[in-house]
Amino acid sequence: MKPFQIWLSPPFLSGKEKEYIQEAIDSGWISTVGNHIEKFERILSKNLKNYFVIPLNSGTSAIHLALKLLDVKDGDEVICPSLTFVATANPIVYQRANPIFVDCEQESWNLSPEWLEIAIQNRLKRGKKPKAIIIAHLYGNSSKMNEINNIALTYQIPIIEDNAEAFGAKYKNEPLGTLGTLGVLSFNGNKIITTSAGGALICSSENFYSKAKYLAHQAKSPVSYYHHEEVGYNYGMSNLLAAIGIAQLYNLEERIQKKRQIFNRYYEELIKPFNLRYPQEIQSSFSTRWLSAFLLPEDKSPSELIQVLENHQIEARRIWKPLHTQPIYENQPFYGEHYCNYLFERGICLPSGIGLNLEQQSLIIEIVKTFLE
Repeated sequence: MKPFQIWLSPPFLSGKEKEYIQEAIDSGWISTVGNHIEKFERILSKNLKNYFVIPLNSGTSAIHLALKLLDVKDGDEVICPSLTFVATANPIVYQRANPIFVDCEQESWNLSPEWLEIAIQNRLKRGKKPKAIIIAHLYGNSSKMNEINNIALTYQIPIIEDNAEAFGAKYKNEPLGTLGTLGVLSFNGNKIITTSAGGALICSSENFYSKAKYLAHQAKSPVSYYHHEEVGYNYGMSNLLAAIGIAQLYNLEERIQKKRQIFNRYYEELIKPFNLRYPQEIQSSFSTRWLSAFLLPEDKSPSELIQVLENHQIEARRIWKPLHTQPIYENQPFYGEHYCNYLFERGICLPSGIGLNLEQQSLIIEIVKTFLE
């Protein structure tokens, strides 16, 4: 296979990264301590209504720490959307707990509040109250947070927001990641903001923040020698990666607007003319449109379109394969009508990188138009 010339969502550098990386190198601090980590943390916090934020080495690490903070352990159950990347669920298993998968709703493609409550009620009848609810804001779109928060409050179950795909998105003018008990960010190379690898944990309290920071750095006790009273992790972000993150955050709003412009053009030239279904911005929300996704007609195959685009050295991807259909999770409970399966069978994501230019997008649109006609 020839290398792609147009990638799905490649890293995009602002031009300031070299300057900040050089500062970090000149300081001599290139590991998991240094001024750039502290600065990155402060800027992130400012973007997240001054919540406590801990930069980490991945979004997966952040989910794992969130579960630890909520005391999820062997035999516990954690509700998780089926339509999401596998990293949303894997940390549940790290804790030897059991994921309980729930279907998505048809408007935003995120966790269905209706099936969430059905799942909770059914688990309670079985004598197993879920220890936590993980939600994932897919493709930059907010979940139905009002309904989900009301359900969580009714049953007194904490929420972990997996905001890996929606940094910068909002619900009722509040930043996603700050609407649950704990929030998670990813700075992987394909995200709106990247540190090459990395993530962050958003904490609603100083107690959570202090505990998470302690666990993320090998749970070292605050004494003059190495003393450990519990098992910790090597989850801290390096000063070099934080330096990249600082440079990336300077133009966050411009990045979001570019993503939305890309989606809007797909909407006007493909989605609207061909009457295609797509994940919608729910009422009172603001989507980043991290990836432009939509459903193909019943007589058109996503795999075939992906191959056509690949022949032109253009990368496209299927919608997430539901986790309850994955070999590693196929025996776990699932609640829903399998709408997430339908999305997987019909859905496709088109190139949405910040560096995508008008000529490249025109080529993609013409290829897809020809395929659909």
